[in-house]
Amino acid sequence: MDDYLSEKEQVEQIKAWLRANVPWIIAGIAVGGLGIFGWRWWQGHTDQLALQAGAQYQQVLQTFNSGDKARGLALVSDLERDHPGSPYTDQAHLAAARVLVETNELERAAQHLATVERESHDPELATIARLRLARVQISLGKSDVALATLGAPLGGAFASRYHEVRGDAYYAKGDKAAALDEYLAARLAAGPTLAENDVLNLKINDLTGASGKVHSASAAANGASGAAQHSPPSAGSR
Repeated sequence: MDDYLSEKEQVEQIKAWLRANVPWIIAGIAVGGLGIFGWRWWQGHTDQLALQAGAQYQQVLQTFNSGDKARGLALVSDLERDHPGSPYTDQAHLAAARVLVETNELERAAQHLATVERESHDPELATIARLRLARVQISLGKSDVALATLGAPLGGAFASRYHEVRGDAYYAKGDKAAALDEYLAARLAAGPTLAENDVLNLKINDLTGASGKVHSASAAANGASGAAQHSPPSAGSR
């Protein structure tokens, strides 16, 4: 219908439309500008926090490496207070647990590992903490607790380690048949490229030699190896 309007009528229509809509356009531009500014501010703030957390984590590591365990643990607490939920905080707890295992303070190490397992937003870090916590619990003589900590089977890259730690828990309980099943499952999950794990194979050979139960798959892979006594690996390993 605009084809039939005079030029003056078209101009008046445009003016009327602008009077009705310009305030909304201006408001939209203002809101959009504030949104961009807010996003940039938040992104910069987040980056700054990450840099601060990273710097504090490096200080934790340097302090532990210098042998000042007490100061290092205090810095871990500071990092947790200042940057809860940060992956650097998770890594600091893992570092603290390693230091505490080395000084045989296993209960305190377990607390740090349990914190990461429970609170980490990174599934991989939480899984690493879970496996290490189970090892610590085995070293504390809490094999049933370790099995409960391990829970449902893990897949992917953690499958082999999961079965091996379960095997260690059963071995510590004196259930050698269950331990052997888990060690064999660990070797199977590792695949051909990782199957030549000397420690894992030693555990398998120990149990097959001691019990007289040599599985055909185990015999083919390992031969008739002699029995060798072993104990589960230290709590802080792997």
